[in-house]
Amino acid sequence: MVLITLDTVRADRMGFLGSTRGLTPHLDALARESLVFEHAYAQAPLTTVSHATILTGTYPPFHRVQDFGLPLPASVPYVPALLSAAGYRTAAFVGSLILDPKGPIAPGFDRGFEVYDAGFRHRRAGEDPYRTKERRGSEVVARALAWLEHRPPGPLFLWVHLYDAHDPYDPPPAFAARFAGAPYDGEVAAVDAAVGDLLAGLSGRGIFDGALLVVASDHGEGLGDHGESTHGVFLYDATIHVPLLLRRPRAQGGGRRIAARARLADIAPTVLEAAGLAMPATMQGRSLLELAGAAPADERPAYAESEYPRRSFGWSALAAWRTERFLLVQAPRRELYDLRVDPAAARDLSRERPAVADGMAAQMQAALRTWTGGAAAAPAAGPDPALIERLASLGYASGGGGLSASGTDPKDKIEVTNVLHDASLAAEDGHPERAIPLFERVVSTDPQIFTAQLELGLALARQKEWARALDPLRAAVARMPDFADARFTLGLAYASVGRAAEATGELEAALARDPRHYPAHLLLGRILSAAGDPGQARPHLEQAIEIRPDSIEAHALLAEAYERLGRSDDAARERARVGALERSRSNR
Repeated sequence: MVLITLDTVRADRMGFLGSTRGLTPHLDALARESLVFEHAYAQAPLTTVSHATILTGTYPPFHRVQDFGLPLPASVPYVPALLSAAGYRTAAFVGSLILDPKGPIAPGFDRGFEVYDAGFRHRRAGEDPYRTKERRGSEVVARALAWLEHRPPGPLFLWVHLYDAHDPYDPPPAFAARFAGAPYDGEVAAVDAAVGDLLAGLSGRGIFDGALLVVASDHGEGLGDHGESTHGVFLYDATIHVPLLLRRPRAQGGGRRIAARARLADIAPTVLEAAGLAMPATMQGRSLLELAGAAPADERPAYAESEYPRRSFGWSALAAWRTERFLLVQAPRRELYDLRVDPAAARDLSRERPAVADGMAAQMQAALRTWTGGAAAAPAAGPDPALIERLASLGYASGGGGLSASGTDPKDKIEVTNVLHDASLAAEDGHPERAIPLFERVVSTDPQIFTAQLELGLALARQKEWARALDPLRAAVARMPDFADARFTLGLAYASVGRAAEATGELEAALARDPRHYPAHLLLGRILSAAGDPGQARPHLEQAIEIRPDSIEAHALLAEAYERLGRSDDAARERARVGALERSRSNR
């Protein structure tokens, strides 16, 4: 069993789905040996939510992974765990920290995997993103093939996740040159090449021909359609219609095109059926193999949702229901499109055809009642500092607006998400001067977006605009008082404008939440020393040195504190340590 997920790849870039751009020769060749699902739909336009649906066969209201950072509940059926229990060797190779189960974004995704190859970390300023927060598809494939070379005996379930097409679009040099001016297309072409390398490696190891192979995108990309630059908010075809291929062993039924709707929730039941395992009663998708039968395919309405605008911005959530002909988008101002004559969803018919919209809304509500019966418990809400930091590095907001839907229609705010996304990436790339005016645009219209306030304060602090940084940092700390880094930065801003008492309060609050926060200990020691209190400064400086023994600044400040306390021998020892560290640094 081999599952290949293509992050952020639009259906309309596939040659086998009609594209003439020439991006996907390897996927097109695979399609000639596969069942091609022409109308396959994601259940959400976010990576973790969609992959939870792919791997559980359940809808987001049931599995509850409805946004980043929400843990995959142990009570939800999970294909890797079911296959592992049946004797399969299970391995996952993912391309980004967005699916790293050891981080705060995708907790629980490693359940049932013997090997889960991730190991990403937050990118710091100036660091190579491909050595920190993501890997090129070529490297992900190389790591998967290296594991296959020495895998233990037994049946296999392999999941390979290729992240290249996710923004920012930065194709490898050969593809950047070939698709100059169209970097997203270059990334899709690079993904296709990585798929080709993986298929060749599987074939060379005698795995390919007898394997069940599923290839699917988790969601698409807006690229400006309906005003959305990337993804996460809207539920139109740009982000929800996805490529889906199913190659059966020895290419059985290969090349057949299936027009009936398929859902990513149908992948897990398909894998279990092919493995000869019973489908858990709580699994909500249906095997794709039913659509390949001789009998006419029955109706499979396709549900999709986006909780991201509600959870991150305080606006309304969105839900969509697709039938053979119509698309309903449930929103404060609902939308109805006749996709048969309007595939681009350009003309809203909700006022002209209210009976159709009402009927579809009733169908969706009935389905939701069924799906949420016996659902996992809703996870506790609340922003997490590590989650916020890592999502910002990928251009996402998190925990911004609370969980009370304001009734604000995301259609009226999509430009805000585009601006915030651009601002976050500018800050991540070390350009606070570009990020600051963008963040200011966001907080001027949507001050409830916590991420924008925090990132604005941090960007102003990096530019040493301390007085301007105070208001957004105070707003961020008020929203998230347990975020030690935000407390520290606010304390630094207070200290930099001469407000030592307020700085001390924030630094002490930061240390109460993170007792090993080196910068807070160091700055508090400096402030207390400057205030003529070396006795209070000393333990903070000693703690700073324990955390970071090579800190020249901490040793120098501690030497000064010891001298003022009359501990001359200790002061001399610290000065000697400063000299040794300076010599060591100059010799590097």
